[in-house]
Amino acid sequence: MFYKKIVKRVLDLLLAIPMLIVLLVPLAIVGIIIKLTSRGPVLFVQERYGMDSKPFTLYKFRSMTNKAPVKANSEFDDITNYVTHFGMFIRKTSIDELPQLWNIIEGHMSFIGPRPLAETDEKVLTLRKRNGADQVRPGISGLAQVNGRNNLSDEDKAAYDAKYAAHVSFRVDMLLAVETFVSVLKRDGVFKEVAAKHKDHLEETHEL
Repeated sequence: MFYKKIVKRVLDLLLAIPMLIVLLVPLAIVGIIIKLTSRGPVLFVQERYGMDSKPFTLYKFRSMTNKAPVKANSEFDDITNYVTHFGMFIRKTSIDELPQLWNIIEGHMSFIGPRPLAETDEKVLTLRKRNGADQVRPGISGLAQVNGRNNLSDEDKAAYDAKYAAHVSFRVDMLLAVETFVSVLKRDGVFKEVAAKHKDHLEETHEL
């Protein structure tokens, strides 16, 4: 409980503030490329729901065209039709998520936690309210993200989110951070091997 309420927030700030300072120039370059290669704003700004199901403004680098409809990723028949060329790169490398460092500093998000969802994911949001998954800050990555992301059903997403929220710990956060990092670097299946190595630990511990 002490880690969940105090230590986790302190660690978020100790990591997010230096990262944002160090990455200011690279982030500015990414913003310039987005502006030069496609029409529209540099940032994608959207209302999402976080801790206690309260809304907040989430920031991401825009990776889609202005013609893209506003709906959940899972609802697209082929989302690549709406993703820009540079947007495809920043999505694959998760660079589009970096502006959320500001969301972490603001206190609306954490590095690890359930993904913050928009009202288009109403079913998952409702399930989270019921199972207590909205009692922690949402994260850039989380348990559901390293177990299938958009390939999961709404029920499975909410179940993973509730499992994490009920057993937040430093050890679990570190394991999920490592798995997320490897999945970004190696999206060709190597991540699955790393996840498998940690699977027994995650299942055997009462922490998760």
